Amino acid sequence: MAQVARAAGVSVMTVSYAYSRPDRVSADAAAKVRAAAADLGYPGPHPAARSLRRGRAGSLGFVLGERLTYAFDDPQAAQFLSGVAEVCAAEAVGLTLVPTTGTDSDTARVTEAAVDGFVVWTTTDDDPVLDAVIATGLPAVIHAGPHRPGLPVVGIDDRAAAAAIGHVAFATARRPAVLSFPLDHERRRQLLRGPVSPHVTFPVTRDRWRGFADAWTDLGGNIDQLRLAVCPQNTAAQGEALARELFAERPAPDAIAAMSDELALGALRAAERAGIAVPDALSITGWDDSEAARPAGLTTLAQSLHDQGIRCARLALGKASPNIREDRANWHVIHRHTTREPRPPTGDA
Repeated sequence: MAQVARAAGVSVMTVSYAYSRPDRVSADAAAKVRAAAADLGYPGPHPAARSLRRGRAGSLGFVLGERLTYAFDDPQAAQFLSGVAEVCAAEAVGLTLVPTTGTDSDTARVTEAAVDGFVVWTTTDDDPVLDAVIATGLPAVIHAGPHRPGLPVVGIDDRAAAAAIGHVAFATARRPAVLSFPLDHERRRQLLRGPVSPHVTFPVTRDRWRGFADAWTDLGGNIDQLRLAVCPQNTAAQGEALARELFAERPAPDAIAAMSDELALGALRAAERAGIAVPDALSITGWDDSEAARPAGLTTLAQSLHDQGIRCARLALGKASPNIREDRANWHVIHRHTTREPRPPTGDA
């Protein structure tokens, strides 16, 4: 910077202001500084150095416990990320994606991120990344859980929502099944039946499973009759593959409640290829009311991941205060053509 100042015939402070506070430098002085810098090959002060002086990084960290492409490939994750990005654009801050892979480098990637706060995509109860986020001392918010003291959580009541859509999915069922998200970070593909281990570490999976189980038993069903097909990834291809396995069993399920529209759409495709009539022989429900749900006629649980992304980003950037009513997002059931007419529950709702 001193060399640029000498070459331009101005003070070092003028050079500094030319980059950091151009409103305090005349147009003539700024032109001399930039011309001298170009001759000397000087690119300007390092962004990290400027951030240290300002006491802020000018970026929001989005901790994604998935492969990096998941944020763009998964329709719901993309909707959530678009809400976060909308706030970042409005507040003129950057967005830093921090993917985690379940390796020892995850915590270092979080602690070394040059950000002003974190939005954490839903993860497991035992994810060490949460401790790393807390240790930074930066503002942070978790989407959909798990809950940690002092960190706000934004999302819906997954158990209550699952019970509501489960009543629709299982209304006339005798052989119900659930297409599930992974149970833990091992992401094992599994076909289970009856009560699931209490050690399910993804809170979203755990709460939705409990809600579906609530609906089935409330309708008079035996929990041992409820099958659970665990998909390693949230994709239509995984939903189709697991549904095919369920259809190969005898007796095959007559109702499937999926934890996402992607899984439900895969099940619909598997049913079509197997010649199973929906909803006459098989009811199917989804979750999220994605753009593909309406044209497919899918009965689903609607929530706005975009709005939840906005809320999370505003909290993490200090533009909003935690509020139990605001942080518990809205949801509602949308009845379409993939379910039969429900019957009233036999127990208390």
